Amino acid sequence: MSFLDRLERALGRFAIPNAGLYLVIGQAFVLLAVMFRLLDPARLDFAPALVTAGGEWWRILTFMLLVPMPGGTFGIVFTVFGWYIFYLMSGALEQHWGAFRFNLFLLLSYLLTVALSFLAPLNGVTNLFILGSVFLAFAFLNPDFELMLFFILPVKIKWLAIITWALNLVQFVRGDLGLRLQIAAPVVTFLVFFGPDILLRLRSGRRQAERRAERAAEEVRARHVCHVCGRTDRTNPELDFRYCSKCAGDQCYCPEHIQNHAHVVAPDEAARR
Repeated sequence: MSFLDRLERALGRFAIPNAGLYLVIGQAFVLLAVMFRLLDPARLDFAPALVTAGGEWWRILTFMLLVPMPGGTFGIVFTVFGWYIFYLMSGALEQHWGAFRFNLFLLLSYLLTVALSFLAPLNGVTNLFILGSVFLAFAFLNPDFELMLFFILPVKIKWLAIITWALNLVQFVRGDLGLRLQIAAPVVTFLVFFGPDILLRLRSGRRQAERRAERAAEEVRARHVCHVCGRTDRTNPELDFRYCSKCAGDQCYCPEHIQNHAHVVAPDEAARR
């Protein structure tokens, strides 16, 4: 039994079903409150210095309810579509793993992000990489799932995931410490959940590559080699190679030497002579 199995057996009863849906609902309420000027989003964002110096502890929780939304009508449409995709993917992951493991996946990304952020206390913290890890997890489990890009172009999600990983890598290389830590936290969670599967796939791929190499070598290797002159069915495919029944072992000869060769004697028979 794995560590996750033991953890689920001990704490599974505390799992929250439909956690992804509740997160979307919370973000929707906050967005509406901000749009109607009932709430100042600056009071909800999170930077460790605001917590340690100002005692504004609620920011550790409320930043998860903020939506990094572009302005204008297009921004609202984009946000609603993002919520819909997140809801579908989080539901699929919960169905695949169960509520406890999906909760743990989100919770571990969140806790690592918050904990590591205190190493760069002046940097603001976004929930973008935490929520994006749900997309990457879904893409890993369902690489051939198709999304309609711009509602027109069908694209397999594995290609979008590769682009996302590449963009994260660029930001990790070019970003400051705070951004690097925010990117690294969900990646650690991803490896906790999928590391064993990745290693298994790598080993399986290596074995398949070795088998392909063996088959290729067998195809290249000559089947018939003349025991006398060394000509083969590869170098001389026009020749009719035959085997001598009087020679010890499977001794092959070309037409020129099948009737003109010294017979091969087994070692025990040669000793008796």
